[in-house]
Amino acid sequence: MNNAFIKVHCPATVANMVCGFDILGFALESPNDIMHVRLIDEPTIIIQNLDDYGLPTEPEKNVAGVVFKEIMQHEGNAFGFEVMIQKSIKPGSGLGSSAASAAGAAVAANHLLNHKFSKDELIQFAMFGEKLACGVKHADNITPCIMGGVTLVRSIHPLDIVRLNAPEMYVAVVHPQIEVKTSDARQILRKEVQLKDAIRQWGNIAGLVAGLEQGNYDLISRSLEDVIVEPVRSMLIPGFEAVKQKSKEAGALGGGISGSGPSLFMLCKEKNTAIEVEGAMKEVFIQLGIEYKSYVSKLSQQGVTCTES
Repeated sequence: MNNAFIKVHCPATVANMVCGFDILGFALESPNDIMHVRLIDEPTIIIQNLDDYGLPTEPEKNVAGVVFKEIMQHEGNAFGFEVMIQKSIKPGSGLGSSAASAAGAAVAANHLLNHKFSKDELIQFAMFGEKLACGVKHADNITPCIMGGVTLVRSIHPLDIVRLNAPEMYVAVVHPQIEVKTSDARQILRKEVQLKDAIRQWGNIAGLVAGLEQGNYDLISRSLEDVIVEPVRSMLIPGFEAVKQKSKEAGALGGGISGSGPSLFMLCKEKNTAIEVEGAMKEVFIQLGIEYKSYVSKLSQQGVTCTES
């Protein structure tokens, strides 16, 4: 058994992509979590955190730990894992922090096991981590984190994933330093949707997918509209409407809430525009007196990557 550590880069992700609740997501080039993982001979899981977030190190309470556990059980508990985790994606940011840990664990294990699992199998393993994190086995962060680019989750049961041929784009992200719990953000959603809203939403999702496939930035921009989830969830985020308005004025194609928030994202055609949009987003939170972090990133065409440590 090769007991050397490998180094794992796990990208941040944006889920929902405005109108694509639980089905659309994309990967960012930055920020990234870093994991160092190795196989060990004993059927146990050793977790060490190299950051200050205070996440659990008990495998059954840790997102990466439960993914390793599922893979170990699948393989007859013939080995174990040791992992050191350095998170740069803040838990609860809405940028796929739990997905980065879950996907990183699945891809790292697969690398160490000589790539015996398919990407669909890795997604299914990683979804156990998302279930621990928020109670739901959703894949809209997991999928782009593993596959890179922009992905569509057509179905969970059975798993049916489509990687979209999106054009080059940049994204400006601002993360106000407030807390929005995923469980709370799900609880406030409407249980029923009017038919006219559903029809409008279906048109936007279809338009967004078509725009991405065609490289049609105008169609992408027109389709970045959510009439079902955003009107409710935006109430949890101070300054949301101002951020959206000022970002569009600065040249953004459009955007909205990243995952369940509180991070907000805006897609842009060019890097210079994304930098201008980042400045406009920051200005809103400066005026509100809310601390924030912000990023400008290209959409990443790679998901989780492994290198020799």
